[in-house]
Amino acid sequence: MEKKIKIAIVGVGNCASALLQGIEYYKHHQEDPIGLMHYNFGGYLPRDIEVVAAFDIDSRKVNKPLHEAVFASPNCTRVFWKDLPDYHITVQMGEVLDGISEHMSQYPRERTFSVADCPPCNVAEVLEESGAEILLNYLPVGSEKAARFYANCCLKAGVSLINCMPVFIASDPLWAKKFERKGIPIIGDDVKSQLGATILHRILAKLFTERGVKLERTYQLNTGGNTDFLNMLNRERLISKKISKTEAVQSQLDTPLEDENIHIGPSDYVPWQKDNKICFIRMEGKGFGGVPLELELRLSVEDSPNSGGVTIDAIRYCRIARDRGEAGVLVPMAAYAMKHPPLQMADGEARIQIESYIARSIEKKKEEISIS
Repeated sequence: MEKKIKIAIVGVGNCASALLQGIEYYKHHQEDPIGLMHYNFGGYLPRDIEVVAAFDIDSRKVNKPLHEAVFASPNCTRVFWKDLPDYHITVQMGEVLDGISEHMSQYPRERTFSVADCPPCNVAEVLEESGAEILLNYLPVGSEKAARFYANCCLKAGVSLINCMPVFIASDPLWAKKFERKGIPIIGDDVKSQLGATILHRILAKLFTERGVKLERTYQLNTGGNTDFLNMLNRERLISKKISKTEAVQSQLDTPLEDENIHIGPSDYVPWQKDNKICFIRMEGKGFGGVPLELELRLSVEDSPNSGGVTIDAIRYCRIARDRGEAGVLVPMAAYAMKHPPLQMADGEARIQIESYIARSIEKKKEEISIS
């Protein structure tokens, strides 16, 4: 019998929808798993991921079957695999706390959140009873109190956390130590896209440095029409997000730019774009002989599926770490998959360490099979 990786999800939004669609998609595309960085990750395949609990606060999702809730408004991501199985899971009411910005009440209901009129469940208790091993945090940007609440629930229940949003938990030494003392692996913070604005900006910044071009000024501007972009119209909720994205780029430079010469965000909301994200990057520098060089780039991607492949790898890495009895921040995967890890690495170096980790896992499994 195949061993499943049991996950729970908080925030049944576009990213959760894309992830679950992707897991089913790759069950049916084993011969041509296009779009994955790893189909087999240390012996674990995408189909080995099983959802056992889900939390949300929206009236169109709470108390609904998970396979229906992921397609409910205000979700607007592309549907590329509509025939999801019945997970036999009902989405449970989570804690609202600071999960919703006040300004979102000014927008049409089909584009924003609608809080369910029911009491929250006991999240830690549900995690324990469900047998969840890993919790994915897909809360809205700026949900500082809510993110810490769910992190505490993980600690109580002995569940690992993959923190996909920009509240600093894995990258906060105090929180990292809490997970280490509890013997629980954690990955965070703020998931990268597979091929998105941040990873492109990082690689280009590194390329400038490696090719002897002095980067003098750069910006990155993003627009989109999902609830994430609507939520980020409240600039007060963007403090951690801006730090996360900026540090991800600055870390690739030998000498960081002055604050006035680097601008990443804030973003703008264009309703008709839905889950499509458009990114504009401009970079100005000087090359040989001090001659000016300018680069401009426009990227258009479906935002939520773009993080799915990264998250699937993070889930499987985390499970291997649990198999091995490891605890605390899983640094190589955090550096590879997240914008704000506790330790920034060049993406190539992080990938080398991950590939080595996978190879060791496969060898260990072969040894276990030969002994049995």
